[in-house]
Amino acid sequence: MNEYDSLRIEKLRKRAVRPQIDFQGMYFDFFRRYSENLFLTDANERYADAFAFALENAEPSIDEGELIVGKPYHPLPECKRAQMESLRPVIDGFVGMNGQDSHMTVDLDLLLSKGIKGVIEMIDGYEAKADESKRSFYECCRKCLQAVCSFSGRYAVKAEKLAAECGDAIRKRELEKIAEICRKVPENGAETFYEAVQSVCFLNYCLSFDPARYYSAQQFQLGRPDRYLLRYYEKDTEEGRLDDGSAQVLLDCMAIQINNRVQRGLSSGYMVGGRDKNGKVVANDLTMMCMQVIDDIRLVYPSVGLCYTKGMPEEYLKKACDILSHGRSHPAVFNDDLITEGLKYYGVPEEEAHDYIHSTCVEITPIASSNIWVASPYTNMPQLLLDILDREYENMDSLYDAYFKHLDEVIRIHLDEQLAMRENRKNHGLHPLLSCFVNDCLERGADIDNGGARYRWIMPSFVGIANLTDCFYAIKKVIFEKKEMTFAELKKYLDSNFEGADDIRARLLEGVEKYGNNIREVDEIFSMITEHITAECEKYRDEKTGFHLVPSAFCWIMHEQFGRETGATPDGRAAGFPLGDGSGACQGREKNGPTSSVLSSTSWKHGKFIGGVAVNMKFTKKVFTKDSCAKVATLIKTYIERGGFEMQINVVDRETLEDARIHPEMHRDLVVRIGGYSDYFVCLSPRMQAEVILRTAHEE
Repeated sequence: MNEYDSLRIEKLRKRAVRPQIDFQGMYFDFFRRYSENLFLTDANERYADAFAFALENAEPSIDEGELIVGKPYHPLPECKRAQMESLRPVIDGFVGMNGQDSHMTVDLDLLLSKGIKGVIEMIDGYEAKADESKRSFYECCRKCLQAVCSFSGRYAVKAEKLAAECGDAIRKRELEKIAEICRKVPENGAETFYEAVQSVCFLNYCLSFDPARYYSAQQFQLGRPDRYLLRYYEKDTEEGRLDDGSAQVLLDCMAIQINNRVQRGLSSGYMVGGRDKNGKVVANDLTMMCMQVIDDIRLVYPSVGLCYTKGMPEEYLKKACDILSHGRSHPAVFNDDLITEGLKYYGVPEEEAHDYIHSTCVEITPIASSNIWVASPYTNMPQLLLDILDREYENMDSLYDAYFKHLDEVIRIHLDEQLAMRENRKNHGLHPLLSCFVNDCLERGADIDNGGARYRWIMPSFVGIANLTDCFYAIKKVIFEKKEMTFAELKKYLDSNFEGADDIRARLLEGVEKYGNNIREVDEIFSMITEHITAECEKYRDEKTGFHLVPSAFCWIMHEQFGRETGATPDGRAAGFPLGDGSGACQGREKNGPTSSVLSSTSWKHGKFIGGVAVNMKFTKKVFTKDSCAKVATLIKTYIERGGFEMQINVVDRETLEDARIHPEMHRDLVVRIGGYSDYFVCLSPRMQAEVILRTAHEE
């Protein structure tokens, strides 16, 4: 990358640390138009007209230095705020739906090969054969697609106007090129690398404007760019239109735009590596470049996953470790072979099982075909134990039986709630633009919320399993083996948050072995819990419809929220403190080093937890240097070879984190890994900052 482009990326990245993300102006136009069209009896017709109106009136935004455009900055003018409030009943009546959304990647290959024009031709063909009941849906899809093309055309006009006013010859040519590309894509199929990157980004930008999800920010993923961009990269470089430097700049600009459209605290990104639909290892120049993006822009997004598979050249894992040694929180490393087998177990064909995405943090969903609800919902595992500590138990088996009976009932209740939300979405949901790029919505003539998508699983996540393991083991030792207290006495200590009983808390916290230290007796409890979860979820498998209840063991930010709401627990954890941040050891409890930690976290079977497994490890900068990358790579490979699902690594010193707490203005772009996603450390709550600092930092 030349000096000019390096300065460009630096200016854009600094601006993106504090992005201005605002769709309110577009929402106002949508709902105002929608309210004016209430006389229309067809919901699809009302939606399509309002969607097109909103895009027609949205002012394109192109920042200085941008090469990839499509920025969601559409603030609501102050003079319209009162009108927006008057529309609140319309908004609430239109939205009014819970449930998951956007944790997915759409069919970007379809977009790039056919363009929107080609998708409209597909709709024409389906509509010609459809019965009357489906034609309204097809017409709505068509109008929304046309609106996206018109919107891109208005970006072209904006770029032309800026070019005409620009006195810088280089920037003038850049703006003229932006105009040329926006007139072509996404309406038409892409022919160059630049066109492909712009087309993909623009569609995801438009998908992020979703009136049906007004109260929830969208976080669509960019899939596998080292696959769908490769043919354009190879053709352009062969024909002399592109070199590695200019390709890297476009990838960096693409990544910066993710930060400009996704709210902080969420997660959005892409994956690289793995195997293609034919089983061939994907490892190419773009695989490297898409990882290099992390070092170039040093922002919270994109969340990058390297899918490591047997036979992948060592240089790709080495590249990932080298980037991590610089203190970056990406890439996370995923076990491609294990995940592929897991997807196949749940009925995904071989050719599709290689094409998946970590739909935000670590949740695995098939690309282009998903209406899978991830993390739906989160379950507080230690709280369920506290619920039943109101009686004495004869032995550990009777305690386990009571706990699992309670857990099973909670799983059933949660599933019923999710299915009820799905039924509501089926009757009222509308996502026509999204449905155009999700298999098999167009073929079925059904919206993604109305049964159109190929895969419609639900993925609950179970938070605090490590805490629960430590709780069970502590009870086993202090109550049943050592007979140091009764359940009534334990409950008294917990209810008072160990007030006046520091020695009891120390006994539970420090005097009993903990998960994460390769202690077989402890690890077996974790395995028992996960085996029960898997077996219980499998009871809801429906072969006729292809429905699965797929378990997860990650937390996003829920370990902090659940911890805040949960009283003291038998593992010695104080009331209000965050639960464990994934499926590794709880904060500060790894005493025997990283190898023991890996052995514990792979002592149970991850393969059916396709909903996501997060294992966080933290190293000091003194230990994790460029020279030690080979050792860390070996540790990661050991984890994967033993059946580990995913590993994410933080390389940061306690001193840096403490200084960031005191002087946040000096560390605005310090990114740390949380529980499956990354965030700016200075933006975290004080409790979460304390939790990150307390995590064990391996010194060897």
